[in-house]
Parts: sequence; structure tokens; C-alpha cells
Amino acid sequence: MNDPTVHFTHELATQLKPLEQLSAQGKVQKIKLIIHAGTPKTGTTSLQTYLDKKQRKLRGKGILYPHNLAESNNPAAPKHQWFEKNLVSAHLENFLANFTHIISQLKPDTHTIILSSEGIYNYWWDFPGESKEALRTLSQLFDVDLWVWFREPLGFIESYYKQCIRNPQVASNPCYGKDLSFAEMLHIPWFSKHLDYQGFVTECQTLLGENSVSAFQYKGDVVQEVAHKLGLATTHDNPTPRQNNSLNSASIKLLKTLNHYNIKAKDKELLMPHLKEINGLLGRYVNDSLIDDISRDQVLMIANPVTF
Repeated sequence: MNDPTVHFTHELATQLKPLEQLSAQGKVQKIKLIIHAGTPKTGTTSLQTYLDKKQRKLRGKGILYPHNLAESNNPAAPKHQWFEKNLVSAHLENFLANFTHIISQLKPDTHTIILSSEGIYNYWWDFPGESKEALRTLSQLFDVDLWVWFREPLGFIESYYKQCIRNPQVASNPCYGKDLSFAEMLHIPWFSKHLDYQGFVTECQTLLGENSVSAFQYKGDVVQEVAHKLGLATTHDNPTPRQNNSLNSASIKLLKTLNHYNIKAKDKELLMPHLKEINGLLGRYVNDSLIDDISRDQVLMIANPVTF
């Protein structure tokens, strides 16, 4: 049986051959592939919603923010979750199918493709070797630039803890939908590994090339930063409203109680609007952190930040 990574490389290279021939003639350059990898809780949903709404304007600038495959679970979603899902499971045939679909959306003036999913960072340490080799292939066929935003560690890991509690349970994940305290979750390697910012950057540089990773400090409005980078910003732009607001500590405690009963994902989703309403009512009474002093010191010891 053929090596799936070799097959992926061959098929994708074949599809890009016409563009490579034009590049050799000096008519076009290698297409830039911007991979926005998150991290979670840095305004990624707001950015994805913005890019999705600006697809036509981006097209006019030669930038493609592609639609998802029609047969995907949620084809209208503004993010590209297929990217990490197919890499986690090493389904390179599906990964290739999505890139084939992207290539079908290219126009003669397209010079940049943008893919966005915070799950790329979230599941990075779950990618098997053949999937990471597929990423190395992308760096050979495209001019790859991986974008990643990092929050201050304490703010990030508390928000990420809340997201893990909020998520439905997944059999393969030790943190999603559990009734664990922050201190308990911090002792789970899968969770604490997300504080290794520099480790992520270094491994991405090894795979994609030393100059292929752009790390940014999260300052509260990623949408405006990206709009400026892409030439979309105007002098009249207002700060971007958050699409996903974190639940307060009281609401998280209620969620932990619900998680104790291993509620089905669809039922948990039905409860969320009620919990959000409770969250709004409790907001004026709650200002405590979910991180105790001991855990705070542990976070700062574990954290491996990048230098901006």
C-alpha cells in the first residue's frame, strides 16, 4: 500500500502543476497559504465571521477565504475545522479532498489563500507523524505563513479552562465536558501543554521553515489587526464586538454540576441559552477567579512564552 503522505504530496502537486508552470515562466509566484492557527480565546470566532462576510471584497484583492465542502458536517461554518480534524485522525484522503475543493475555487488573479481554525493549535500535540509530514508538504507547495496569537498565560489558560468545561464530552479528550476544578485540570498534561507557546512555534518552524511562523501578542482586537494586514481596514472602523464571551465563575460552577451527569451534547446545547441568561444576571455579583494562588504559581512556572 502506498504511503498516504506520498500520495497526498503527489496528488496535490499534480493539481498545482499548471500554477507551477506559470510560476516558472515568471507569470505568477507561488501561492501564499496563510494558516491562522488560533490560539483559542483570542477572538478567533470574531475573525472567522469577519473574513467570511468579507469574502467578495477579499476576492477583489486576490485573496481567497474558501468555502467548505458541501458534504462537510457544517458547510456554512466560517471556520475550517476540517483542517485539524483530518490531521488528528490522519485521514489524508479527506484532507486532500478539501484542498482539491480549495484549488477549484482559485481564479487567475488569486495570490493568497487564508485558512482559519483555532483547533490547529488546540490539537497540535495530537497530530500523528504522517499528518505533520503532510504539513511539511504544504510548505513545499505553497508559500506558507502560519499566524498565531498568544494571550498572557493566566488569562488564556483560565478562559481555555472555561471552554473545556463548556464543551460537550468527547471520549478521546480528558478535559472536555468534565466536572474538574482548574487545579485538577492543570495536572492533566493535555491541558497544561497548551501553555507551551514557544514549543509550538519552534516545532512549526521546524516543519514549515524558520521564517514561516508569525507570532503576535493578543491585544484584544485581532479582527482590526488582520484587516490592516489585508488592506481592508478603514478610518471609520469601530472596535469589533466579541462573538464568544466567556462565562463567569458562578456559571462555570453550574456547568461543572451539569457535567457531573454526563449530559448528552444535544441536551447540553439546549441548556446553554438558559445558562447564558443566568450568566448575565449573575455578572454583577461575580468577580472571582477560578485560579487559586497555588495554581497561579504553577501556571507561571509551566508557561513557556514567546518573545515578541
